Amino acid sequence: MESLPRALLEEIIKRITRLTDLNSLSLVSKMFYTVESENRYSMCVGCGLYPAKLAMASLCSRFPNLCKVEINYSGWTAENGLQLDNQGLSVLATCCLSLTDLTLSLCSNINDSGLCSLAHYKKLTCLKFNTVPGISSAGLFTVAVGCKSLSALCLVGLEKVANVNWLEYLGSKGSLEELVVVACKGISQYDLLKFGPGWMKLQKFEFDEVKGRYEIEQPHDPSHMAQYQYKYDFCCESLKVLTLAQIVNLPEIGLRFFLSKCKSLEKLCLHYVVGIYDSDMITLSHSCSNLRSLSLQLTPLFIGGLQARDCRTPLTDDSLKALALSCPMLETVELTFFACEPMYPSEISFTQNGVLMLIQSCPIRDLILTGANFFNDEGMKALSSAQYLETLELMDCVAITDTGMRFLAHTPRLINLTLRQCHGFSDHAVAEVAHARNLESLIVEE
Repeated sequence: MESLPRALLEEIIKRITRLTDLNSLSLVSKMFYTVESENRYSMCVGCGLYPAKLAMASLCSRFPNLCKVEINYSGWTAENGLQLDNQGLSVLATCCLSLTDLTLSLCSNINDSGLCSLAHYKKLTCLKFNTVPGISSAGLFTVAVGCKSLSALCLVGLEKVANVNWLEYLGSKGSLEELVVVACKGISQYDLLKFGPGWMKLQKFEFDEVKGRYEIEQPHDPSHMAQYQYKYDFCCESLKVLTLAQIVNLPEIGLRFFLSKCKSLEKLCLHYVVGIYDSDMITLSHSCSNLRSLSLQLTPLFIGGLQARDCRTPLTDDSLKALALSCPMLETVELTFFACEPMYPSEISFTQNGVLMLIQSCPIRDLILTGANFFNDEGMKALSSAQYLETLELMDCVAITDTGMRFLAHTPRLINLTLRQCHGFSDHAVAEVAHARNLESLIVEE
């Protein structure tokens, strides 16, 4: 192979995705070693860095064209030696001049001082910080000011971030296209509204407070005045992916303003959001005709007065009907019902007819149902005529029996089937479906 033109050899190396294969290839000859090193554009390291600073310098020297680097200390113990610190991060910043994408996960020895070295990266476009306890608002502001090309920022588990001056700065520049904030205690949904003009360019937004589903505090928006109509005037028509998880919107609007303004929205995830109503979903469906993917994770909430308390999930078939009528491109649907007991069917406000109406009206290719105890053999019979359905995942759907499972043998396009904790049907019925459909993928978990 050494007689191959260098350009052809580089193309071959680009098509090799397994790290072990690349490492083996580099041992074949000096030329292969050189070409492979020059064409290695991504790297993930962590506990194997020892001593960390010298190992990082060596790796940067061997792979001079690295564009994407992840430093992940998952599973780290003291026996692995000292973690990479601020000086080691400075080595990375000095040696990897082509770096555009950096992820730091569980790096306990890196703090705001280390982020100063990143501020000199003019090419850096993507930054992800996952549980880096030393990072605070000051470090994020340094990055916001220095990294002029930053277009994606992901923050997970940063407990020392107490203000959002960095977010206001990024919003004023309007350069971010992706923003993810998960489990950052010092950042509320109302702080995020200070992003202001930045919403105009943003294409992906995820916010998850990660609080207990039954321990969610009522929010407070200091700008809210009850005697005036409450609204936000931000333009977010570029937003394509939106995830809101475990937030409360009662009695104030908060981040619900997205649902009436995201005309380009293609993927929506609403996970255990308190304060979402059918009226919101109807507004959404009218605004988002390009919606392709929908994920709803719902849990029963107490509704009613003290004398007659009721407990049920917040959305009804009216939401599904609106989506069926106004979202003709919807092809992926996930419906998850948490803590809904089969002995209390009224806890789930969706009905089987509502779900089937959505499936029959939209070109649903992927369907995931979890805890849908209302979905039974009649529903499976209707699925057997779903002309677009290719992937079906059922978890804890207790009302489905062998009779319902056998209907899937007649589903026209079904090629992927996943069954988890569904004890109402037998292995024999599943085997019949697998043989009849010639499935590409079959996963069964007890």
